[in-house]
Amino acid sequence: MAKAMTTNLDVVSAEKSLFSGLVSHLSVSGQEGELGIMHGHTPLLTPIKPGMVQLVKQDGSEEVIYISGGFLEVQPGGVTVLADTAIRGQDLDQAKAEEAKRAAEAKMSNPNKDVDFALVTAQLAQAVAQLRAIKLTRK
Repeated sequence: MAKAMTTNLDVVSAEKSLFSGLVSHLSVSGQEGELGIMHGHTPLLTPIKPGMVQLVKQDGSEEVIYISGGFLEVQPGGVTVLADTAIRGQDLDQAKAEEAKRAAEAKMSNPNKDVDFALVTAQLAQAVAQLRAIKLTRK
């Protein structure tokens, strides 16, 4: 059986390094849509939006990491996800994410002059991304 080509991936946030190791491929939410990265990908530097990094490790196991946004850098020597905030899928709090989603939706459906739509939209996107990461982690 042929050995899968791998690339080194580092997922880091301002607080800590969440993952460092070999992966066969990964998916991440870019500003223009979903990106799939494999060994030999063209060098790239792009902003990423709130969502998740779905990675398949060298042994075939999968992991999901929620990210609140940041940057993706692909270089010949490896891939780096520089996230504002990064949390492993299994460490996310579902009740807290659902409440954040409800609160953002309530602010959007009952607008007043004090509502910052850009902020509320960002909060809603982060809550939805966390809930997607939870669902994928617990499937």
